[in-house]
Amino acid sequence: MAVGLPYFDLVGLVETSVRESRVRVQAAIRNSGIALPQKRITVSLAPANLRKEGSGFDLPIALGILTAAGVLSPEALKGRMFVGELSLTGGVRSVPGVLPLAVLARAQGLSEVVVPRGNAREAAVVRPLGIRAASELIEVVEWLQGKLELPVQTPIDALGGQLYRTGADFSDVMGQEQAKRALEVAAAGSHNVLMVGPPGSGKTMLARRLPGILPQMTFEEALQTTLVYSVLGQLSDRSPWVAERPFRSPHHSASDAGIIGGGPLPRPGEISMAHNGVLFLDEMPEFHRSVLECLRQPLEDRRVTVARAHGSCTFPASFMLVAAMNPCPCGRRGVPAAVCVCSWQQIERYQARISQPLLDRLDIHVEVPQLKFQTLTGAVPGEASATIRTRVDLAREQQQHRLKKLDGVFSNAQIPAQLTRSICALDEAAEVLLGVAMERWKLSARVYHRVLRISRTLADLAGRERIGADEVAEALQYRGLERSTEVGQKGSTHEQAS
Repeated sequence: MAVGLPYFDLVGLVETSVRESRVRVQAAIRNSGIALPQKRITVSLAPANLRKEGSGFDLPIALGILTAAGVLSPEALKGRMFVGELSLTGGVRSVPGVLPLAVLARAQGLSEVVVPRGNAREAAVVRPLGIRAASELIEVVEWLQGKLELPVQTPIDALGGQLYRTGADFSDVMGQEQAKRALEVAAAGSHNVLMVGPPGSGKTMLARRLPGILPQMTFEEALQTTLVYSVLGQLSDRSPWVAERPFRSPHHSASDAGIIGGGPLPRPGEISMAHNGVLFLDEMPEFHRSVLECLRQPLEDRRVTVARAHGSCTFPASFMLVAAMNPCPCGRRGVPAAVCVCSWQQIERYQARISQPLLDRLDIHVEVPQLKFQTLTGAVPGEASATIRTRVDLAREQQQHRLKKLDGVFSNAQIPAQLTRSICALDEAAEVLLGVAMERWKLSARVYHRVLRISRTLADLAGRERIGADEVAEALQYRGLERSTEVGQKGSTHEQAS
């Protein structure tokens, strides 16, 4: 603070929400009953070349001004972080992104973080950090002056008592045994899935039940996922933690930025909100081609970098991609007693909306046929999700034991290409079968490695260490090779006839 006409200046490449804090801070201090000397006030937010956004700077700006004015001692602020928006009456309001700030405070060796009361439970999972909750600016000031005690938020057990949802269970699904088997394999090895079938065959119903057979999230996984939702401001005092694997199902009209992330100051998109969970693309060919192509790199790297003129941000994006599509534009191809009106050229154009490089990244291709009346009215329920999850957990335990020495690799789908041959060892019969398949269908190197990874998962589910011909045969079946060959051959025959 300097001598001169009363003035409040804020510098440091600030956005509108930060610039407006001048009004909020002055009103909050005045309405809290604290008098400031009528001097020139200049607040500098460093570093000056880094753009600042958000209202969470209000509380630290106010405390900085009060310290410069002699109301607070500089020693009282040492080792502590403060975050919160101020109302004009002096209240402390919740802000998004408190959890990553608490993680940062712990990494920097700070002892305490003062947060709005509405964000206290969200930040309380970061141990052994002390989280103090404030409702009013005057409470924080008097606590720093030693006049009262600011309550400490009790640490919460983020995963304690968390149960799986019971509303969406595989026992509700009648029939579709092949599709359920494919999803079990996908869950066991964290593989991506493409389901092809006519409308109403149960593709969406199956996809929504996939999170229920995935292993329960570890604390680290839950923390990573919750960080994303914290940045987006989608946590609340009642729901401060993401303990269940997310299931995201964006509409096919979503933009590149909505799926991948973006904005003037980059924000996470749907693929980051599906981190450690499932991203479901229903009617996949209806998505914009640019959106689908943007998925290719995140599927390989398990993270996405959004670059802008002012800088770039890298967000986590380790998700299972589950896609669904019709067999043809009208959706009636292959349906008994239904007439498909699509030509082979139309079918090929429809399927070509998904590029071959993206198809190669979808490990498992499975057909979901229309169910018969007898199956729909059958009295025998399907296998429960809890039973399937038990087998999935056992398979994942084998993988974790096998892959524990590989940094950042937790499932068969993540095995690096250079280690695939050594980890996915085949017996003699399996080697011969895979060699014949490679020659017949001219499989790419990427497909070859994915077949090996799926075979490894199948062997884990069967409790076998060495991969046999049965596992390779089932893995090849999941690639949809016969179906794609059939479409290509019929399309060529049609062209020759015309």
